[in-house]
Amino acid sequence: MLTVPTDPALLRRSLNALAMYQAGYFTAAQALEVGYSYQSQKYHVEHGNWDRVGRGLFRLPDWPARDEDRYVLWRLRSHDQAVVSHESALVIYDLGDANPARLHLTLPLGFRAKDTAVVIHRSTLPPGDVEDRDGYRITSVQRTLFDVASGEMTQEQLDVAVADAVKRGLVTPLRLRHRADEFGPRLLLSPHVRRPGTVHHRPGH
Repeated sequence: MLTVPTDPALLRRSLNALAMYQAGYFTAAQALEVGYSYQSQKYHVEHGNWDRVGRGLFRLPDWPARDEDRYVLWRLRSHDQAVVSHESALVIYDLGDANPARLHLTLPLGFRAKDTAVVIHRSTLPPGDVEDRDGYRITSVQRTLFDVASGEMTQEQLDVAVADAVKRGLVTPLRLRHRADEFGPRLLLSPHVRRPGTVHHRPGH
């Protein structure tokens, strides 16, 4: 049977270490695992030691806000299933000029979620297509480019994002060509991906 520390100082250090990785956030289940009973959790909220930010979700007080907070919150709310993807991932990687009005997330097919501020994409991502960041998960650069190439992004915007990724050494044209068949041919239209000497005619040209 797993034993948990009962010393308040040890409990606090354990919780702080967990919250530090999660932008100051933690769930009721995580606090319980550390050693805080539900009654104890209620006590800490009532006495201002923790801030309740949602159902079963807390944050240490006075934690500095940052842009990535919403990514961490979605990971916790989804039980580690939400992955930042598509145009939102491009913004994090600073690739191209995407500026989505809503957050793009990829979630498994069976996970129920609805939020007007979020565009939810349904897919089961293989482990190799996901990377861990500081408190949240994001699609790899390669998977991100394939995802946006399969969506509504213009070819010109896609070309800029691909060019940025190739120039910075985040992907190689060869690796992109190898997986292009999985996601459709549009990525192959990019001059930074197609084989030298190959001419592709874009629609309307």
